[in-house]
Amino acid sequence: MTLPTATLGRTGLRVSRLGYGAMELRGPEAWGPPVNDDEARTVLNEALDAGINLIDTSPDYGEAEEHIGRWISHRRDEFVLMGKCGCPVTGGDPAHVYTRANVRACVERSLRRMRTDHLDVLMVHLSPSVAVMEAEDTVAEMRALQDEGAIRFTGMSGELPHLPDHLAMGVFDVFLLPYSALDRSHEEFAGAAAAAGAGTIARGSVARSLVPPPEAVPEPIRRPLADRHARLAAARLDELADGAPVTELLLRYILGRPELHSLIVGSAQAAHLRANITAATKGPLPPDVHNAVHDRLYPG
Repeated sequence: MTLPTATLGRTGLRVSRLGYGAMELRGPEAWGPPVNDDEARTVLNEALDAGINLIDTSPDYGEAEEHIGRWISHRRDEFVLMGKCGCPVTGGDPAHVYTRANVRACVERSLRRMRTDHLDVLMVHLSPSVAVMEAEDTVAEMRALQDEGAIRFTGMSGELPHLPDHLAMGVFDVFLLPYSALDRSHEEFAGAAAAAGAGTIARGSVARSLVPPPEAVPEPIRRPLADRHARLAAARLDELADGAPVTELLLRYILGRPELHSLIVGSAQAAHLRANITAATKGPLPPDVHNAVHDRLYPG
């Protein structure tokens, strides 16, 4: 079996419906666990070998861009590469800045680190307001980079409440947004974006609800995560899984959402990657199972 694919909105790019998120390759530089060269090389090349052709990364993700450049830049024509802008590119202040100078600095550093001459999609990171982007000429610099061939398409990696305003601007080709079986708060927006011709990609779709959040996580963030974990446990989805991991149901649930063209799942472990690929090759859940998952997670 092969991975299902979809056209990423008006970009015309044909992408695997399972994409790879490189954040898990960030390493200690970005508050992640250590990742050695063998792990990074293996997981990136196995992803491409299996037919994953969509890779998402960011300057924020520590060592991830360097791993991509080191281990798969020689296979650059095999994948769609999505990067971010607005991120800090020097040490010190972690604040995101959306000035023309910083947008360009993000792209130039990403291209150097990933050993490529272009990004297929450049996304504004962390959902700044339209007013901020207009004041900083963020989109104007993205357009300049397009004209120079450094990027092909524009995108927004964001969340509510600003996403509808971003869509109304009519300038972003792709939206990366939070969506999972336990968090459908962006479902209406995903449908609106897809209907407008944009590419739509889900993030945070699988792993966050599987374990309770650590107590060290700040309470405003921890509370909704803990609620989702409790709802997942109460739903007893293992009874519907027919021996498969619950993660497979959660992943295949997303594949059943036509308003989402792809979903990004990351791991530094080859075994996790292989399990995700196995799940994705099965395609969406059968309608009766999809509906049963929905009913258990959203009773009444």
